Amino acid sequence: MRFARAYSKQIQLVRRCPARHDVTRYSRQDVLRILHLQTRQIVSWERAGLITPTEQYSFEELGQLRTLRDLQSSAAKARTRISSTSIRASVEAMQRAVGMRNPLLEASAVRQGSRLAFRHMGALLDPLTQQLAFDFAAPAGARLEIVPACDEKHAAQQRTAELQEMFLRAVQMEENPATVAHATELYEVILAVSPAHAPALINLGTIHYNMRQYAEAESLYRRATHADPDYALAFFDLGNVLDEMQQLEEATIAYQKAVALVPQYADAHYNLALAYERQGQRRKALRHWLTYVRLDPVGPWADHARDQARKIMKAEKLSIVSRRGRLVRAG
Repeated sequence: MRFARAYSKQIQLVRRCPARHDVTRYSRQDVLRILHLQTRQIVSWERAGLITPTEQYSFEELGQLRTLRDLQSSAAKARTRISSTSIRASVEAMQRAVGMRNPLLEASAVRQGSRLAFRHMGALLDPLTQQLAFDFAAPAGARLEIVPACDEKHAAQQRTAELQEMFLRAVQMEENPATVAHATELYEVILAVSPAHAPALINLGTIHYNMRQYAEAESLYRRATHADPDYALAFFDLGNVLDEMQQLEEATIAYQKAVALVPQYADAHYNLALAYERQGQRRKALRHWLTYVRLDPVGPWADHARDQARKIMKAEKLSIVSRRGRLVRAG
């Protein structure tokens, strides 16, 4: 079974105030010269919906193009590929999760394999799965801060800030085995104040899961799915605990929900493929093995997924053909 990556925690950030627009304009030729780009690169980003087709660019748009160029360059140096479609999915998810107008400018994009995370206010956030990781690569002294909301009342802001600070303290304590008990107490305090605090439900559930208290973990994960039905990580973790409890059909349903919410959720595809194989549904498993390899093509997990896919194709007398850059099942 593939588990959520280490240090992955969710956080709810307060919506930022709208940014101001600038008035300086640059022609397309200016942009090509300044950023050392080719016309085809800009056209490909336009087709992917990452930038708006235009002949006059603002300074803000120039910065966005620079970010896209740097992401492409870093991927090439690492001999990996990050598609425009993947970038767009991460950008749109970041807009929904944090309320940013333009994540490529308001946060620092960080390539993680075949998709993006965003360095924002001292944290590293994967918007597709709504997971937050401690940003050990952030500059010294960087920390999470509360960004004042534009229209909310002061009392609501203060309460949100206090819960957020408490949640982050609990996450820090959870990383140290000696203070896990204190983390548990903090999560319980948060839930006493805000029973539908999905991140606290998930993290407290994970503490119980690691202690093999599966019934308690299941209850907390289910509460998280009800508190936030769009929270893919809640369904993923629910699938994991149900799998441990030998409730494989229910686990499969939970994994299916996770990938339906976030089709780019590689780990959920991996575990769903395992679940299908254990139920003898090898053709269904094949689809998710191949999806996992496409989303996360490098590393031992990808090697295992490829091996499983080959075994299924050989046993089922299937083949894979390439059609316009996509893998298509045939046979």
